[in-house]
Amino acid sequence: MNSRPALPANDKAEAATPAARPGPAEEVFATVRALIESRQTVLPKRLVDPGPTPDELQALLGLAAAAPDHGQITPWRFIVVPAPQRHRLAEVFAQSLAERDPAATPEQLEQARGKAYRAPLLMLAVACLGPREPDVPALERMVSMGAALQNLLLGAHALGYGAGLTSGQAMASPQLRRLCALAEGEVPVCCVNVGSATRASHRLQPRPVAAQLLSELPPAPGDESP
Repeated sequence: MNSRPALPANDKAEAATPAARPGPAEEVFATVRALIESRQTVLPKRLVDPGPTPDELQALLGLAAAAPDHGQITPWRFIVVPAPQRHRLAEVFAQSLAERDPAATPEQLEQARGKAYRAPLLMLAVACLGPREPDVPALERMVSMGAALQNLLLGAHALGYGAGLTSGQAMASPQLRRLCALAEGEVPVCCVNVGSATRASHRLQPRPVAAQLLSELPPAPGDESP
C-alpha cells in the first residue's frame, strides 16, 4: 500500500490521534487478509449437514464468476451432484478403481464408493479447454479456473462453512466423462466439497514465507549496476 503524505510540522500534533487509527482501506485489507490466511482445507469426511442453501450456492457461484477471465470466455463450469444421484458417482469411483487395480478388494471398492457420499454439497469442477473465441491458451484458462475455485472456497469460508478440493485418478476415467455428459474439450479437474465442519484443525498447514515467493529480473549482460 502507498504511504500517506507527510503532514506539515504544525499539524502533526493535532492530527496524531486520528492518524493512528486504521483508515477504511487498511480495515478492508485486514479483513480480507484474515479471511484468506485463516482458510484451510477441510477433509470431506469431516463435512456434514447443513450445507449451503440454494441462495448461498448462487452467491458462491457469483464469486466464482468474478475470477479473472481473459477473453470473457468462462473456461470452466460446475456440475452439482445431488444426493439422489450420488450412487451413480459412487459406482464410477468403484469402476475406475477396479479398472486400475483388478486386485482391489471389496472393502477397497466400498471405500471408493463412499467418497461420493461425503459433504452436503458436492460439485465437479470442469475446465473448458475446447475451441472458443478468442482462442485463449489452455494455461490461461486454468489460471482463471484456479481463481474461480479460490473465490468459491473463500466465500464458503466467509459463510462459516468448511470446504476442500479433492481429485484422483477417477477424474480421468471414461465413465466419469459419460456420467457428466462432457463435451469434447471439457476436462473434469476436481471435486468441490462444502459443508459444516465437524471439527476445525488446531493449526494451519505450513505455508511459504512471502520473501521466498519473490525474485527480481536480473540485469542484462553488460548493464551497469545502478
